[in-house]
Amino acid sequence: MNEIVRMSLEALRVNKLRSGLTMLGVTIGVFSVIGVMTALSVIQSSIESGLSFLGSNIFQIAKYPTISTNDSHDAFANRRDISLEEAREFERLMDGEAGAIAFKVFDGGKAAAFGRVKLQGLTLVGTNEAFLVANSYSLAYGRNISAEDVDLGRNVTVVGAEIQKKLFPSQSPLGVTIKVNERPYQIIGVMEEKGSSFGQNQDRLVLVPITKYFSDFGRAWRTVNIAIQSTSQATYNQTLDKAVGSMRLARGLKLGEANDFEIYSNDTLVSAFAQIADTIRIGAFVVSVIALLAAGIGIMNIMLVSVTERTREIGLRKAMGAKKKDIVRQFLIEAVILSELGGLAGILLGVVGGNGIALWFDIAMVFPWGWALTGLLVCSAIGTGFGWYPAFKAASLHPIEALRYE
Repeated sequence: MNEIVRMSLEALRVNKLRSGLTMLGVTIGVFSVIGVMTALSVIQSSIESGLSFLGSNIFQIAKYPTISTNDSHDAFANRRDISLEEAREFERLMDGEAGAIAFKVFDGGKAAAFGRVKLQGLTLVGTNEAFLVANSYSLAYGRNISAEDVDLGRNVTVVGAEIQKKLFPSQSPLGVTIKVNERPYQIIGVMEEKGSSFGQNQDRLVLVPITKYFSDFGRAWRTVNIAIQSTSQATYNQTLDKAVGSMRLARGLKLGEANDFEIYSNDTLVSAFAQIADTIRIGAFVVSVIALLAAGIGIMNIMLVSVTERTREIGLRKAMGAKKKDIVRQFLIEAVILSELGGLAGILLGVVGGNGIALWFDIAMVFPWGWALTGLLVCSAIGTGFGWYPAFKAASLHPIEALRYE
């Protein structure tokens, strides 16, 4: 067996270009599936472990679904925005049923400045006193936005850790006034550092009272998201049922009318992404199967050419006592080695390419051991399946006729 393996490797080494091109087909097929599966594993792992903008026992009511797979965006765009008045009426109707109710309006791409230093690309959030609880944030120092701040529309703000580091690297920002898109806000608190989730830096938030947000930046085309936290896991379903009814009343919906708002939680977000990921996996699998079949046909073609070129070698080996099974083993091993080397290259490139998304979005990298092992097994099957006929043809040559071949 050692001699057969050595001879197989030598035959592949002599024909480097041909062997390389044959391996390339397998590499492309394996790369297509491993790359996609690695990327999906990276994203799904990040979502499942880092989806913390909804905290414990939290669900959210919004105008738009987080992920929509069937309906067009227009179907949701035609809905009425959830106004601050409706949100407050919803809170009144809940009548203390929830542990916390947070109002949120987001606006990205804002700038904050202090002195000559300006920080771009911040997320401005108009909210109330429940934002920290509903989004799993905590204060490093200072105080939170209060209900009184919201009622009076005060120009105060609680900022993320990165804003404090960039604008105030050597001093406390408490009591200092910064300008957010040229609007003055006094810093009353700084949040604990939270890091990144799904490629988004969670320490670049500027929280302001939602009433002041509307006063400074307008109400047009803005809808309020409402995050509701139940008092415990045991009361979650009861709170959810009460929230649906309260929101329907606040929106003025009649009996029999469909909800014109969405309700989602961590579980629904993970489930929605899983459905999309499964569809992508099926597509990647179909593409890779086609590519690997083409690569297998290429391996068979190359091995048949190799049998023709080495007819005299085969005849000589059989004349010297090589058995039929030895010839079959030699050509099968060559086919399997070609497949496995191509598969290993495809796995390496696929893992690197898939984890490139992890580096891009600054999230944890993964190695898809299951898919990598499956890829190697499939490559072995391709090498064996498509190499069997050329190997059998080589082993069936009559030694005398093979020796006479020119």
